[in-house]
Amino acid sequence: MTEAVIPAASDADAPLPLTGERTVPGIAEENYWFRRHEVVYARLLDRCAGREVLEAGSGEGYGADMIAGVARRVTGVDYDESAVAHVRARYPRVEMVRGNLAALPLPDASVDVVVNFQVIEHLWDQGQFLRECLRVLRTGGELLISTPNRITFSPGRDTPLNPFHTRELNAAELTELLVEAGFTVAEMTGVHHGSALKALDAKHGGSFIDAQIERALAGEPWPETLTADVAAVGIDDFALRADDIDASLDLVAIAVKP
Repeated sequence: MTEAVIPAASDADAPLPLTGERTVPGIAEENYWFRRHEVVYARLLDRCAGREVLEAGSGEGYGADMIAGVARRVTGVDYDESAVAHVRARYPRVEMVRGNLAALPLPDASVDVVVNFQVIEHLWDQGQFLRECLRVLRTGGELLISTPNRITFSPGRDTPLNPFHTRELNAAELTELLVEAGFTVAEMTGVHHGSALKALDAKHGGSFIDAQIERALAGEPWPETLTADVAAVGIDDFALRADDIDASLDLVAIAVKP
């Protein structure tokens, strides 16, 4: 395997380009999606404290670096060579490995926690990936997983709206996949808009999300008010709740290896 060239230190702070496959920090128009992802890391961070953690599909690497602040050790795995090189340069606390998520490059029973946020919907063989997560976890270890809720992300559609998604899931489907792979589902919660974001939904014609998507697809400069509202979003504007799961924006599951 040919290793990617690690960028110079001066390039390390530059964000990875937006492709639709991942979110990255530091871009005002992307801030809503970035914070919506970041909140799950923040709320589940204590489950990684003092433990050996694998982030499967680490993307830009900001989440793995958050975990590295509390974990004993963090390994990141991603198939994208540019992402691997970026993480190695920008987040040296993360031990980065290039690999296929369908055949994780780790030994059996080698980690305490597997983190997989906003990734499984991109995979062709989701069951195989989950079996690999089970294999690398120690007994009693946890898989922390999040994914867009199909019911609200691609409502009324048989195929995902996002062309990079292969299969989106609702809560029942995610639970079924986890159980079939051998996990026990300990907790299923959902990401919801808090009061400030509900106010922005009302302000922007009923859906703050649709307002952003419409402007992005238009290929024109964003209105200053929309840009300012998006840039001001923080993780405290989102709520993680177990109730009303089918109305959630993203699903967040904690699954345990028996």
